Amino acid sequence: MGIVLGIESSCDETAAALVTTDRRIVAQRIASQDAEHAPFGGVVPEIAARAHADRLAPMVEAVMREGGLELHELDAIAATAGPGLIGGVMVGLVTAKALAMAGEVPLIAVNHLEGHALSPRLADPSLAFPYALLLVSGGHCQILRVEGLGRYRRLATTIDDALGEAFDKTAKILGLGFPGGPAVERLAREGDPRAVPLPRPLVGSGEPHFSFAGLKSAVLRARESGRYRDADIAASFQQAALDCVVDRLALALDAMEPVPALVVAGGVAANRAIRGALEELAEGRGLRFVAPPPALCTDNAAMIAWAGCERIGQSDPLDIAARPRWPLDPGAEPVRGAGYKA
Repeated sequence: MGIVLGIESSCDETAAALVTTDRRIVAQRIASQDAEHAPFGGVVPEIAARAHADRLAPMVEAVMREGGLELHELDAIAATAGPGLIGGVMVGLVTAKALAMAGEVPLIAVNHLEGHALSPRLADPSLAFPYALLLVSGGHCQILRVEGLGRYRRLATTIDDALGEAFDKTAKILGLGFPGGPAVERLAREGDPRAVPLPRPLVGSGEPHFSFAGLKSAVLRARESGRYRDADIAASFQQAALDCVVDRLALALDAMEPVPALVVAGGVAANRAIRGALEELAEGRGLRFVAPPPALCTDNAAMIAWAGCERIGQSDPLDIAARPRWPLDPGAEPVRGAGYKA
């Protein structure tokens, strides 16, 4: 059995975890920065990087102490090397490099998106390759065919904003605070999802890509009109977003080589309404539905450590650079209007 220390610092969660190759989370710590960013209604990169620098070293020390391990006893140290806010990514990666040198253990540079893509395999040992993956978070909204470790075929991405960002912006419009996703979901339970006429961007189009910028603008106009209750706006937004996701995913599945399972991962995967709709879609197509527990949906170090476990035996050079962008499928065709999207 091997054991890997994972470090995550790509956005506004500082995290460290110890995970074994037999899928046991030995120890983990996550420090949220919600209070620091709440006054700004979103993540401020400079504040995030400073918070990572202040918190990461004592967090790693606490995890190692709880696991009863010394650095040289690790099989590897895995750290997010991108994509993400470059200042935060650099803090985590440089820390991992120093620890790897001190303990004389391999460094594994992990793609944050791959951490999400593989996280369901940490929670479910029976999940085998290949599978269809909907990756939905604050920064990314993609549909991929996960064919194996390091083998990803992207079928769709967003041409403007990610779904998680749309939830956060809706929360800001409604004055719900930050982070916005859980707040919108809670308020939506009190509203009528048919009360506010909102658009479903790209629904019915022939390509499976996503677009949420127009939906965000429509939410703003609905709020400014003064005609609707906030709960109805939240419920109608969530339903519109859900309709977009299901329509786009169905189209991508039609174009994809057959797979036995539909998997959802990323922070938005914690949304119960979205999970329910995807489970229904999977059942209707005879697919197994897999979603990691909510604790593994948001940014965390256990998924980074697990990605390292999947890659035990490999190592990266200590001069490997942090990357603000790092697509899982570099060969994917550029998307119209947003070819830079990962």
